[in-house]
Amino acid sequence: MTLALLLLQLTVILVVARGCGLLLRAFGQPMVIGEMTAGILLGPIVFGALFPAWHAQLFPPASLQGLSSLASLGIVLFMFVVGAELRSPSGMAAQVKSAGWVGVCSMLLPMVLGLAIAPVLHPTLAPAGLPFWPFALFLGVALSITAFPVLARILKDRHMTRTPVGQLALGAAGVVDSLAWVLLALVVAFASSGAGLAGFMRISLGLAVLVAVIFLVVKPLVARMLRVHAPGGVPSPTVLATLMIGLFACAMVTEWLHLHAVFGAFLFGLSLPRDDRLLKHLVERLEPLSIIVLMPIFFALAGLGTTSGAFAHAGLGAMALILVVASVGKIAGGAAGARVSGYGWRDSLATGALMNSRGLMELIVIKVGLDAGLIGPELFTMLLVMALVTTASTGPLLSLIARPSHDATADGARRA
Repeated sequence: MTLALLLLQLTVILVVARGCGLLLRAFGQPMVIGEMTAGILLGPIVFGALFPAWHAQLFPPASLQGLSSLASLGIVLFMFVVGAELRSPSGMAAQVKSAGWVGVCSMLLPMVLGLAIAPVLHPTLAPAGLPFWPFALFLGVALSITAFPVLARILKDRHMTRTPVGQLALGAAGVVDSLAWVLLALVVAFASSGAGLAGFMRISLGLAVLVAVIFLVVKPLVARMLRVHAPGGVPSPTVLATLMIGLFACAMVTEWLHLHAVFGAFLFGLSLPRDDRLLKHLVERLEPLSIIVLMPIFFALAGLGTTSGAFAHAGLGAMALILVVASVGKIAGGAAGARVSGYGWRDSLATGALMNSRGLMELIVIKVGLDAGLIGPELFTMLLVMALVTTASTGPLLSLIARPSHDATADGARRA
């Protein structure tokens, strides 16, 4: 691949991603929804179908390895920031139990429903030779994801960050993210072991050792280094380089364990001190590169991994089934958890709608599944569309739930 072709690919990807993001933001959607949509537009479903010759020249298969490396770097940096951001919101202490209920219920119900529909999807959508249980378990995990970063941005845009419902949803999303990545790591380890139980135990043991080293050795060392060399929460270039070395080393270990580099990046981010000044500095340094430049490449590659065959024959029925199960499981599960915690129906339904936001986290999860051979291009395409639809519907659902009913308005008028 020539440098000129790579630069042309990057130019086209960034122009389309930024244009779609700005367009959908004008309709009240997060930028990430537009950028994810840009990936589909650049793939074989739209660009490849309308202009096949141009598509083949712009994205020849031999050129995708360079883009794949840049995209992998982007999600490693992004997951590091997500791990560093993951914390209880201020004022969350009184809602820990409620957040636990919402998080667990909003994971458990879609996971159970995913396992229930897996026998229907496995014969036609599982990769050839893949046993039922790795496929079913991955599907259950994929349907149970909530996007903590996108959820935080939705709440900020709607001025709900400090409301009881907003803080409950943020806390619950933190629970979901933590549990989901553990479960996903176990599913990938199970599928990647190749040697049955012995291989699975070897990978799981390696992951357990890495977690112990990160939190018992690396975490206190990093905290001491930052306390001494970055007392104001602003790391010097040398300290920042040291953090990047730790990040890439952890990502390399999980990749070596036949998991995925994102797990190591996420774990290293979790090990950082919960310092808002440090987080602000990391976000300012890393997000412009990872979010603005590298993540659109990831979206484009995801779009190139889609296939129009996903909607042929019985594909539309499978797509509808996945979308219904994903939405009902998340909304009903989140609402049930909030109701158990004593919230009213309107706040409970709003919490469920917020938990249905999947966004970029879902895309990373299903890309991990595609790379690990747990799903094929058809199911990958369906899950990508599901992530777009469920995330895009969060705002309208919140507006619908918050709108007073006709009867309530009439009652209020009569009382006046």
